[in-house]
Amino acid sequence: MAALALGCVLAVAPAHAQENIPLDRAPDNGENLASLQHGARLFVNYCLSCHSANLMRYSRLQDLGITQKQIEDNLLFTTDKVGNTMTIAMRPDDAKTWFGVTPPDLSVIARSRSRDWLYTYLRSFYRDDSRPTGWNNLVFDNVSMPHVLWQLQGIRTAKFEDTVDERTGEKVHRFAGYQQVVPGQLSRVDYDADVADLVAYLGWMSEPTQKTRRQLGVWVLLFLGVLSFFAWRLNAAYWKDIK
Repeated sequence: MAALALGCVLAVAPAHAQENIPLDRAPDNGENLASLQHGARLFVNYCLSCHSANLMRYSRLQDLGITQKQIEDNLLFTTDKVGNTMTIAMRPDDAKTWFGVTPPDLSVIARSRSRDWLYTYLRSFYRDDSRPTGWNNLVFDNVSMPHVLWQLQGIRTAKFEDTVDERTGEKVHRFAGYQQVVPGQLSRVDYDADVADLVAYLGWMSEPTQKTRRQLGVWVLLFLGVLSFFAWRLNAAYWKDIK
């Protein structure tokens, strides 16, 4: 039985996104089954209480080497079945009342936002008592989503400083680093590794057949190459006696 986590809203509102924040490169764990399996567990335990993944069935997790019994014992909620899609019980109207926005479906979030954005976003939360949830995010200012992974990362605040732009002379409010207030269950390195696993799973979920598609693409290109060679030789043989 998967553990229910605090509600989360990965709100999508470009008006609040911080476009000038550099994104960190997400580790490429897409071929690592252990990483994808761990990411699937993190997704079910920390995200699926509020975010749906309506394009993904639990049974598809068997492609990651997770057996049906492991899915039933560890990744299913009480009323779910292996063949069901990853839906949630929370009603959209309730979510909008609680968080101010309806949590988006995460089936293809890695394709719409990019893995680098997700990796940076999930590692950029900080404590902000002025926000309704008590949390804010450096990448997504005034985000509606609380920091559901705070027990793993701990509690930290963000430091900002006012400086003057040398070129324009304007006053600029800039980020100056984080300050750890309460340590988390994981070290910084281990927390980043967990986020990388979660992002890897979100990437896989957005296109589970990506590996197969790439393999087929290679074979198709090889076939077209061979076909082109024979077509070229056939054309040369056909026209060699015609002047």
